Amino acid sequence: MSSAAPSNIAVQNHVLPSYLNADNLGPWGIYLQQVDRVTPYLGSLARWVETLKRPKRALIVDVPIEMDNGTIAHFEGYRVQHNLSRGPGKGGVRFHQDVTLSEVMALSAWMSVKNAAVNVPYGGAKGGIRVDPRSLSRAELERVTRRYTSEINIIIGPNKDIPAPDVNTNEQVMAWMMDTYSMNSGSTSTGVVTGKPISLGGSLGRREATGRGVFVVGSEAARNLGLDIKGARVVVQGFGNVGAVAAKLFHEAGAKVVAVQDHRTTLYDPAGLDVPAMMEYASHSGTIEGYRAEVISGEQFWQVDCEILIPAALEGQITAKNAPQIKAKMVIEGANGPTTPEADDILRERNILVAPDVIANAGGVTVSYFEWVQDFSSFFWTEEEINQRLVRIMQEAFRAIWQVAQDNKVTLRTAAFIVACTRILQAREMRGLYP
Repeated sequence: MSSAAPSNIAVQNHVLPSYLNADNLGPWGIYLQQVDRVTPYLGSLARWVETLKRPKRALIVDVPIEMDNGTIAHFEGYRVQHNLSRGPGKGGVRFHQDVTLSEVMALSAWMSVKNAAVNVPYGGAKGGIRVDPRSLSRAELERVTRRYTSEINIIIGPNKDIPAPDVNTNEQVMAWMMDTYSMNSGSTSTGVVTGKPISLGGSLGRREATGRGVFVVGSEAARNLGLDIKGARVVVQGFGNVGAVAAKLFHEAGAKVVAVQDHRTTLYDPAGLDVPAMMEYASHSGTIEGYRAEVISGEQFWQVDCEILIPAALEGQITAKNAPQIKAKMVIEGANGPTTPEADDILRERNILVAPDVIANAGGVTVSYFEWVQDFSSFFWTEEEINQRLVRIMQEAFRAIWQVAQDNKVTLRTAAFIVACTRILQAREMRGLYP
């Protein structure tokens, strides 16, 4: 993950929050560039554009816990609410040793854009703790989760801000968060988080939703390019919940997944990897390292001949350095913010289509919305119904964004920002300023 500011950020045009370093804006700087690129297309709504450049609320909390050995450890936690004009905040919580405030701010802003792009009634939020969860025991992980939830309790809630799983968090973490919030509020509140276990009000299809959305958007993009998925070569970075599910669905559709990279290794097979077998292997080992396939370097990964590249790991992975080496016809962003603005420009010049994160990986938040609605009504849908609704929403959103891109002769990312930022700022303008 790259935290360095892109070299061409014109920060002098922005009034930056005092708690950010103007010389090293990190992911927030990338987001600001994206907003600048969309501003000329906002018409009269451009007078409100500074709304998008400031998070509504940023909370930094200390998370002290007692370790198993009796010592006291302190971790830094964040919860950022970027914009709440269209509804309560919505966004995941990640546990990672490299989490920064700039990163969480950018992720919360991208959630605002993502939710508006698929037109679900949420604002954008995000959370994180600077901790390597692999260094914690299960008991320590539970204590960190519960203490963090108690600290951010003042700004979350079913009608205020609804966390969800993200990097290194899962159904169990969401269950602990829900239980902690419920204990503090005095009643069971299933709607305070999404991505929960089914037994606690979780939704069928939620675990696979983000990867399924990547596949749906990838299929729509391929159709528009005249590319047949059957026989297409696919390369996937990240073999977690998003990358593995997307790889599996492309594999089932007849594509050949020829390279996969996780946090430990990169595997390659020009004849196509056995994705279901790899998923089974990774479920036991926690990595694809050691699976029977040729190992290539991380640098070679970006040079693999393919039709579809799916970055589904962390942000800042496709840069000006490796973008010229990419040999795909299209990039489907499963991760949040995996492509820097400089790399975006390079890919566009090379006629490589980029389906941006704010639409490509919106399947997770879409089914999170379904989960939230089901929790409020205490009426639950079948997995078939969930998947049908997901596919319909994703297809409609992508087709609308594709048309905007064609009409304005802009990239799909700029088109997605045009659609989303227009919706956000229309809501802001109609609501007005109070007091």
